Amino acid sequence: MREDLLVQREQIYGVNKFAESEPRSFWEFVWDALQDTTLIILAACAFVSLTVGIATEGWPNGSHDGIGIFASIILVVSVTATSDYQQSLQFRDLDKEKRKILVQVTRDGFRQRILIDDLLPGDVVHLAVGDQVPADGVFVSGFSLLLDESSLTGESEPVDVNEDKPFLSSGTKVLDGSGQMLVTSVGMRTQWGKLMAALTEGGNDETPLQVKLSGVANIIGKIGLFFAVLTFVVLSQELIGQKYHDELLLSWSGDDVLEILNHFAVAVTIVVVAVPEGLPLAVTLSLAYAMEKMMNDKALVRQLAACETMGSATVICSDKTGTLTSNRMTVVKACICGNTVEVCDPLIPSSLSSELPEVAVETLLESILTNTGGEVVVDQNGKQDIIGTPTETALLEFALSLGGNYKQKRQETKIVKVEPFNSVKKRMTVILELPGGGYRAHCKGATEIVLAACDKFIDGSGSVVPLDKKTANMLNDIIETFSSEALRTLCLAYRGLEDGSTQEEIPLQGYTFIGIVGIKDPVRPGVRESVASCRSAGIAVKMVTGDNINTAKAIARECGILTDGGLAIEGAEFREKTPKELLELIPKMQVLARSSPLDKLALVKHLRTTSNEVVAVTGDGTNDAPALREADIGLAMGVAGTEVAKESADVVILDDNFSTIVTVAKWGRSVYVNIQKFVQFQLTVNIVALLVNFSSACFTGALALATEPPNDNLMEKAPVGRTGKFITNIMWRNILGQSLYQFTVLWYLQSQGRYVFGLEGSEADTVLNTIIFNTFVFCQVCRLS
Repeated sequence: MREDLLVQREQIYGVNKFAESEPRSFWEFVWDALQDTTLIILAACAFVSLTVGIATEGWPNGSHDGIGIFASIILVVSVTATSDYQQSLQFRDLDKEKRKILVQVTRDGFRQRILIDDLLPGDVVHLAVGDQVPADGVFVSGFSLLLDESSLTGESEPVDVNEDKPFLSSGTKVLDGSGQMLVTSVGMRTQWGKLMAALTEGGNDETPLQVKLSGVANIIGKIGLFFAVLTFVVLSQELIGQKYHDELLLSWSGDDVLEILNHFAVAVTIVVVAVPEGLPLAVTLSLAYAMEKMMNDKALVRQLAACETMGSATVICSDKTGTLTSNRMTVVKACICGNTVEVCDPLIPSSLSSELPEVAVETLLESILTNTGGEVVVDQNGKQDIIGTPTETALLEFALSLGGNYKQKRQETKIVKVEPFNSVKKRMTVILELPGGGYRAHCKGATEIVLAACDKFIDGSGSVVPLDKKTANMLNDIIETFSSEALRTLCLAYRGLEDGSTQEEIPLQGYTFIGIVGIKDPVRPGVRESVASCRSAGIAVKMVTGDNINTAKAIARECGILTDGGLAIEGAEFREKTPKELLELIPKMQVLARSSPLDKLALVKHLRTTSNEVVAVTGDGTNDAPALREADIGLAMGVAGTEVAKESADVVILDDNFSTIVTVAKWGRSVYVNIQKFVQFQLTVNIVALLVNFSSACFTGALALATEPPNDNLMEKAPVGRTGKFITNIMWRNILGQSLYQFTVLWYLQSQGRYVFGLEGSEADTVLNTIIFNTFVFCQVCRLS
């Protein structure tokens, strides 16, 4: 009966799985690879060449050219399809492993462990610190339940969940406390599932290079067809003219038909010569080479085409939390004994402990290590790990860097009473029984509340002195300075207690000020330099975040994103703008704060369509997934990124370093330049061969491929973008100049070679053709060198 009820619930509410597209077979990847315009033209030429060749020269002599072209097509398709198919299999296997998660639930009155996929509405899930919320639900009961919703909303601020704010979203993480949640929706009906549904849109457009190569192939095909028709007309006009003169146009012998067929074979050869059959292979090999090298540079490329797209990028829309910043709250500034110090450098706290009075350091460490909701644990390898909210973790890390010993301090003191932090009192207080006797209260919380409760402070000599108005004003100024830098400030204080007072309410006044700490999610090392490199390369960087606008502006300035004249606006204002207003706003907008996932998606769509930009989007959270899929190239963080973000991305940054994105751009530009070099070489060969064929003979050129690694000069040039010329004016100069030079040499040999080399007899034509062909090849070798 219970099983029947479970099946019924599953039929009504669905399963806790996300709708996945059917696994694509290898042959689907082969079909995708065959859609390349150049390959289609080559396939047509190969078929005609094979048919005409066998008809005129018989098998197998007449099949060589056609089979050769078909072989090159098969090689290109095989390399492309195999690479993309293997990448898809790896990501699908990884996703299956990630779903093998057990959760604790109460079902049918019994507490049990079930697979996350088997979760159904009506189950009560038990949550603890470190757990991921497996479905959408409502709070039933619990204590101090605190969630990290940054992966879903982009907000780095933890969210309290209680009876007044009872809703929990799938994909968020429990930072503190414990609780029970009644599951209300699963799978595609959750907030996470709705974001997954949005990923089905977009992401299938051709890359900028593919568009340009298709254009080049079409132009070359039309030129080749024109010369082929012209050649056929020139070769056939004598025979047709003679028949017209003899009034025998309707009388054709077998020899006449064979001659016309030979003329047609020459015309087909003209088309085959005109189309650069080595171009698809050169592009594929260049991309595959770059993919391998980018893996060494901590960038996992999921699709070959993504290697070059980043090189054309003109705009990067970057998430803040976890991309530009480390998504790990850290104490970066502190005011102790009236002195303000920056503690960003790991070496500063250790030196700070020797510069401050010993009593001040001991009191500070006692306050942090005892008045905390976090915990320092040691794993089986002896490595310390900190469990708790981001704020608690930051404070404990600061205490440990000052030389504090969590285990020893907790053993020395006994916690008698705890008043946990809440949003009303905005502070947390504990009462300790000291090892030498007596009691002490430690308080921490909002700076304006805790400082107002202090009437004494520890000065620079370690003495406790009255907190006069001048000192209080100085401390308030320091707090304002910290706040202006988008730091989250906390004040620490203590006071001695009489023995009997521990049974009463914890006192609200009479504290001694210990210090102020400024906490923030710090910018990743090298980000500012990377942003500067992007700007010098002509790539605009825009920050899109769910954080408040003041924090966003402060971080953007620190990263070098927000400049003089740049605009920072909130999502609510962005959504109200008309398309005409957005045209004027977006080029100046550098920061979009308090934005929703749909705001980020709308920004990317506007940049790609209306502004015609080549857009790269970086992100690590589920909230970034729709924009990652819509962008020309999506870059997901490999360490902190959610699986949804990685699945939606074209490139996974394995070290979560924004600086790696610059490396990806550099490789992308290198691929673009290398393919340009090959096209310049190939077109020169093809134009010369086409002209020589048109004039008299029929022979083809050679293949050369450049796979040069990227250099820093590539990042000093403006991006090519979506509308930039693939074949530049300099390339046309080189192509036409070399073509004219080579054609002149070869035509001179064709017309005067017999006399120059004194060739006579039946083998004269064979020897002359050999000389011309070798001269043609050496022209290419000399040009490459």
